[in-house]
Parts: sequence; C-alpha cells; structure tokens
Amino acid sequence: MSKWFYLNFGLFVIAVWKIIGHALHTTLTPSIWIGFMGLAFFLFNWTRHAVFSTIRSHPRRETKIRLARISKKVVPYHRYMGTTALLLVVIHAVSMFYRYGFVSRWPKMWMGLIAAIILLFMVLSGWLRLFWPSVKKRYLHIYLGMLLFFLIFIHIIL
Repeated sequence: MSKWFYLNFGLFVIAVWKIIGHALHTTLTPSIWIGFMGLAFFLFNWTRHAVFSTIRSHPRRETKIRLARISKKVVPYHRYMGTTALLLVVIHAVSMFYRYGFVSRWPKMWMGLIAAIILLFMVLSGWLRLFWPSVKKRYLHIYLGMLLFFLIFIHIIL
C-alpha cells in the first residue's frame, strides 16, 4: 500500500481525536461538523492519489487491475466530490468568521484561510483539466493536493 493511505488514515484519526477532545470541553457547533464533512470529502478524493501511487508501485499485476477497476468507478464523481468539499469548507469558514470574526493573530485561522484558497485553486485546476487537459495542469493539481494535505494537517493540529 502507498504511504498516502497511512497518511490519510492518520489525518482522519487526528481529526476525529480533536473533535472528541473538543466535545469533552464544549458543545460542538454545526460549523465544526461541516468542516469535518469537508475534510472527509477531501480525504475520499485524495485517496485516489494513494490508489494511483499503489498501482504504479505494486509488483502484482492482479492487484493493479483490481485497484484500477475500483478507481474507474469513482472517476465520474471525483470532480463533484471535490466541489462539494470546497462548498463545505466555504460554509465552515463563513460560519467561523461569523462566530469569531477574523482574528489575524490566530495561526489556525490563517492556515484554514490559506487551505481554503489552495482548495479553490485545486478544484479549478481539476475542472479545467476536464476541458483543457495538459500535463502542467495535472502536476499542478497533484502538487496543490499535497500542499493542501499538509496545510489541513497544520490547521487541525493548531
């Protein structure tokens, strides 16, 4: 299996851990659940990268074929799930701004804002690849996903 499967699982576990820890001290607001759903949609889509990494690196042909078939079934929904993740993240951000205002000295808020902007560019590059595919857009999409993964990790940890 690709290291991305483990990283995705680790990020998901950390997010659940943070939500449980938050729930022990205060009540959970709907905006936190919306942010968690946005994370879940992002991680589901980002797992495709893990599947493709496994396909490229796995030695057994049967495993490669099985994973390619699974990935082929998910492809039609990939762009819509990414767009849904973006909408959920925007709703999460707006509700947090409404609740706390924009506090420029909170690194968590900056990380979330930067991650939301990167997610916007990632979704745009994904949709542009549908109409005008190119190698540069494919690499941009992948590298934005990697950057977004680590920005989300920092956002959750803070």
